[in-house]
Amino acid sequence: MLRCFLALVAISCFVQSETRAADWPQHLGPNRNGLSAETGLLKSWPTAGPKEVWRVAGGVGMSGLAISGGKLVTMIQKSGKQWVAAYDAKTGKAIWETAVAPTYRNSMGPGPRATPTVTQDAIFAFSGEGILTAIKKQDGEILWSQNVIKKFGGKVADYGMASSPLVVDGKVIVTVGTRQATVVAYETKTGKLAWQSGRGASAGYSSPTVLTISGRKQVVVFNGVACLGVEPKTGTTLWKYPYKTDYDCNIATPLEVDGKLFLSAAENHGSVLLDLKPDGDRFTVSEVWKSFGSSSSMRNEWQTSMLVGGYLYGFDNVGSAGPVTHFNCVNAKTGERVWQKLRFGKGNGIAADGKIFISTRKGELVVLQATPKGFSELGRKTVIETTRQAPAISNGLLYLRDDAEIVCFDVRAN
Repeated sequence: MLRCFLALVAISCFVQSETRAADWPQHLGPNRNGLSAETGLLKSWPTAGPKEVWRVAGGVGMSGLAISGGKLVTMIQKSGKQWVAAYDAKTGKAIWETAVAPTYRNSMGPGPRATPTVTQDAIFAFSGEGILTAIKKQDGEILWSQNVIKKFGGKVADYGMASSPLVVDGKVIVTVGTRQATVVAYETKTGKLAWQSGRGASAGYSSPTVLTISGRKQVVVFNGVACLGVEPKTGTTLWKYPYKTDYDCNIATPLEVDGKLFLSAAENHGSVLLDLKPDGDRFTVSEVWKSFGSSSSMRNEWQTSMLVGGYLYGFDNVGSAGPVTHFNCVNAKTGERVWQKLRFGKGNGIAADGKIFISTRKGELVVLQATPKGFSELGRKTVIETTRQAPAISNGLLYLRDDAEIVCFDVRAN
């Protein structure tokens, strides 16, 4: 009897300590909200920092990292071209590279901006000048390619095309911001145009997301001058909320907050929580709370806030793309600031297992405790050069990149 009891205790301890792992297959993770469901991650900062697993050469660009089925995929620029590159997620070994567009140059930095999206069989990538490409996941073969901006008679956004492709119900969707279309959808298998929606609005730099609000699934598009909901099958516009930001710099991804919609932008714009009510085939939009202007509780620049336990954690940029950035905790229901870490600095972040994992512009990896009780930093260490990309987490491993390297760390609890 004692032996059986001890065996049950051992099994129980194993189950409780086992890490829950998940892929990170697209921009901002499985649900495009910067949240990972992984557990069993580090509870305290190791003396020498998290263990480095591997480090490999990469390339220039602002594209994030996607991990799925044992592959890490990103976009890089080198040797006069933009590439989609795949690596073994465990070892960093290069698997294949596929050129998808010529070199892209921009005053804000060269190279691709958007993060690839990985599905079961294919990868979808959007280049700096707006070429949408479908690639076979196994070997990098190009399945089809569309120069979307050219097709719709538009011009490349001032700071480059940054819409990370969204795959929904057999369609791949990107924001284009041309006179003929604001957002477009292509059939994933054939590359045939499925629908186009809106016209005349600038693209901005946010990526579309799919959310179910008031029981209805919809594609939410945050362009340069407004946010709108689109029916995924037809492209029909369901609602629209004006959101004009200086330089059309709406960049953060919209978030669902308890059935409502959170938007935020910098350039001293601010944040708002919207309530969408069904009205026939469409929706009416009202403001639950808004916090605009220089005293706003949250002004996300290129970073998307993280919703953890009813609180929004995020970067609050002061002024018109100014050098000063705080890190704030905001009550998501009321919009009230709970605490603020002054002059934290620019960076990007994701959340997992009750913690926030941040990459700073200086190349530091910083881990915070996600708590409304106050700012709580577990530790930090410089691990790469300057970066804008958020980390990615998959199977207990954290990935970062800059303009030269991709690096992997083990962030599992000992």
